[in-house]
Amino acid sequence: MVRPPSARSAVPSVGRLGLLEPTAADSLRELAWDNVESIPVLWALSRAPDADLALSTLIRLREALGTEWAALDSALRTDTSLRGRLFALVGSSSAFADHLVIDPSAWQVLLRKGLPTREEVIADMLDAVGAVPENGAYAGPMLFRAGVSGPEAVALLRKRYRDQLMLLAALDLAATVENEPVLPYQVVGRHLTDLADAALTGALAVAVARICKDAPCPVRLAVIAMGKSGACELNYVSDVDVVFVAEPADATATRLAAELMSVGSAAFFEVDAALRPEGKAGALVRTLDSHIAYYKRWARTWEFQALLKNRPMTGDLILGQKYRDALMPMVWTASERPDFVADVQAMRRRVEDLVPADLRERELKLGHGSLRDVEFAVQLLQLVHGRVDETLHVQGTVEALTALAAGGYVGRDDAANLTASYEFLRLLEHRLQLQKLKRTHTLPAADDEEGMRWLARAAHIRPDGRQDAVGVLGAEIRRNAVRVRRLHAKLFYRPLLEAVARLDSDALRLSPDAAIRQLAALGYAAPENALGHLKALTGGVSRKGRIQALLLPTLLEWLGETPNPDAGLLAYRRVSEGLDDQIWFLRELRDEGAIAQRLMIVLGSSEYLPDLLINAPDTIRMYADGPGGPLLLAPQPDDVARGILTAAARYEDPKRAVAAARSLRRHELARVASADLLGMLDVRQVCQALSSVWVAVLEAALQAVIRATEVETHAPAPADLAVIGMGRLGGMELGYGSDADVLFVCDPRPGEDETKAVKWANGVAEKVQRMLGAPSTDPPLHVDAGLRPEGRNGALVRTLAAYAAYYEQWAQPWEVQALLRAHQVAGDQELGLRFLHLIDKVRYPEGGVSADAVREIRRIKARVDAERLPRGANPATHTKLGRGGLADIEWTVQLMQLRYAHDVRALHNTSTLESLDVIEQSKLLDAADVALLRDAWLTATKARNALVLVRGKPADQLPGPGRLLSAVARVAGWPNDDGSEFLDNYMRITRRAKAVVERVFGA
Repeated sequence: MVRPPSARSAVPSVGRLGLLEPTAADSLRELAWDNVESIPVLWALSRAPDADLALSTLIRLREALGTEWAALDSALRTDTSLRGRLFALVGSSSAFADHLVIDPSAWQVLLRKGLPTREEVIADMLDAVGAVPENGAYAGPMLFRAGVSGPEAVALLRKRYRDQLMLLAALDLAATVENEPVLPYQVVGRHLTDLADAALTGALAVAVARICKDAPCPVRLAVIAMGKSGACELNYVSDVDVVFVAEPADATATRLAAELMSVGSAAFFEVDAALRPEGKAGALVRTLDSHIAYYKRWARTWEFQALLKNRPMTGDLILGQKYRDALMPMVWTASERPDFVADVQAMRRRVEDLVPADLRERELKLGHGSLRDVEFAVQLLQLVHGRVDETLHVQGTVEALTALAAGGYVGRDDAANLTASYEFLRLLEHRLQLQKLKRTHTLPAADDEEGMRWLARAAHIRPDGRQDAVGVLGAEIRRNAVRVRRLHAKLFYRPLLEAVARLDSDALRLSPDAAIRQLAALGYAAPENALGHLKALTGGVSRKGRIQALLLPTLLEWLGETPNPDAGLLAYRRVSEGLDDQIWFLRELRDEGAIAQRLMIVLGSSEYLPDLLINAPDTIRMYADGPGGPLLLAPQPDDVARGILTAAARYEDPKRAVAAARSLRRHELARVASADLLGMLDVRQVCQALSSVWVAVLEAALQAVIRATEVETHAPAPADLAVIGMGRLGGMELGYGSDADVLFVCDPRPGEDETKAVKWANGVAEKVQRMLGAPSTDPPLHVDAGLRPEGRNGALVRTLAAYAAYYEQWAQPWEVQALLRAHQVAGDQELGLRFLHLIDKVRYPEGGVSADAVREIRRIKARVDAERLPRGANPATHTKLGRGGLADIEWTVQLMQLRYAHDVRALHNTSTLESLDVIEQSKLLDAADVALLRDAWLTATKARNALVLVRGKPADQLPGPGRLLSAVARVAGWPNDDGSEFLDNYMRITRRAKAVVERVFGA
């Protein structure tokens, strides 16, 4: 016999209701809600963002109400609107739950079905302290005197404010539980602002009663709202920024302002006056004339941006309006200031730097794709175009977006999408703040599933059939952050492109003048030229033009953050035109974000690289990331050198062989310079890579010329030929602007006539110099043999025996010093080593060099310091010959080698850095002194390389403060664009190193 299934209870279980607390069933019985009559109430409770919190609060509320619980219980059963407001409130906010339990009768505040007017809120707040209109000469519609001004006034104001805030929160949240109207974001923000105005009006009334006890208020005091309060888009929990204007700005006015801040901060929210002139260091209260004088003479750009949102709030509104009328014309001309772009960029970086890296993805206010991205972009566009378009003279972010779209500065779809994202992020911010009535903008951690589930329900986000509410919330957060970042770029640049290209028939159109204004505000020094480049890039109806139009908004934003956006945009145009027939180029930029961003950084920072990239375009593909990291770091110097030699060896014609070697050198220079500029290589790695490629090209050219002579004469070479690297080439420490200092050594082969052999070797050396130095689009390859015996008057090539005779009889101290960096780099390896063994007796003599030779070195050094510096050069910032520069460090190391290398075998080393390591290990100098010398050499080398990368040509003199110095600082790895800081650091390091140099040379 089969039993019939038992009937399922109509009353939902605690599990079905989503109640997780073990006491939930007992709590429902205690409330008498565990019955059929209570089913609508139970299901409403289950929809609360945190049903367990809501239920536990109701239990506490029942206990607090006692016999009055019946009235609330009855109302909850019959009034669905009240039920939605109360359950949503106590399920979203533990702070308001506590507020209700402490004052249980306050639930009746929630019976109201709509928001009070601004006038009602002000009247209610003033009624809390029995305030009446102030009398006297300075009476006005927003100046009152409290009847209750003792310590109890703060508690009275706090209670009334919290009740009003609770009503707003309940109405805002109700739709999550019952079918109630959704309060628009702007309504919530404006009402919160009305509450803040009313609160500070009440605080001012108490301040008047406390400060002006026996007579009418003797001053006019205007309270100016700033920030979100000024824009009528306040948060639930936020500082309220204010500025005070008074006539006269005397002690009474200052005491009134201070008392208002004290009462307001104790009763409502933090009242912050830090946006006043001179910030917290400035006077709390100023007259109108004092404010005007400050903003005319001293205010910085960010202060005018802050003034965008100023609004007379309370107190003397007439004086407040005079303040606004006087200062707003200055706001709308701020974009004409010469430091406008730099100030705005610096402020943006400061804001981003405030957020720890591990919180940037969770930070709603300041992170990537955050509220500040929207506000920053909107305010900048207002400042740029508002000086000629009064329709943009609005304060709220949403209102400004609407005005920008109506004026044609932002696409209507973009404005609508950005508004939607902004309101979504503000909704999440409001819900997070309501939870505990704490100021926060940080999303729960990714692994905090309970926190994310609560936030999703509080934000009225529901499952979509594929994901649960938490999944939908996460997807929405990511989608909106990405959209904000994308539109942040488009806000600035899409209108510019619409000004020069017909992309959408119904899209906005910036006038040429507006486009030029916008480009100027974005950092372009020659906006007319920039506009011409945009026209060229997006002109026509080709597919490439359309792709460029899609790419350019983001590319231009990245360019705008580089040291030289104008040169970067011109370089991008040149690269695009140079690669017009390369179908992969735009595809790579479109599909590989890393390539596009790195290319813009390179083009906007360096005049050295654009020509290289045009002639070595495959390097651009290496801007991508591979499985093992950036592809720019994949090639190794030894592999590159072998490739150069192999490629050159394929050709019998030396011109073609050298061309092949130079082509591969071009690729390698582009790769190394790109990786260096992007911060992927350190100084040592750069020097090693540059030296290695130079040696390889020199070897390839030498081999090619020798092969050609053998083919031409149908006979083997009559002599062995070696190339000895000198200077920085010998030390394998070349920079971008370094020549290749060399000596050519030959040795006739057995049976060959020495005169003919030397003549042959001279011909080979001259041809190598000529072919490598031939004009080219590459950076020059100058082979300099000026350090040979007798200098430029001596023979270009000498035999080994001739070198031995010369150095034994005629070598000058400076020549001995130069030989310290001699190293075999190309040609016959065995001959090169024989030459090095020969000169070892000269440069590392037994017992060390003589005292006379040391004195001569010191004399020459003193003469070099006095005479070699170019006319007009600054000795403090000349990277090669200046104080503590490269020459100072290298001469110091070489003097130590001359004196001690006969005892310290490890000093037989041509590298300055490696020799410094040996000097430290051998304790020839204090470790601290060696560290100073090393730091100066690295700093000067980095600066010198950066100079070449930025200017595109060899240079040794650091520029003075300005845009060029800032660019050099950025390329040299300085953490910000403050060139003056970089220069100060350079001079401090080199000054300390110079003190060591002087001690060594004076010893």
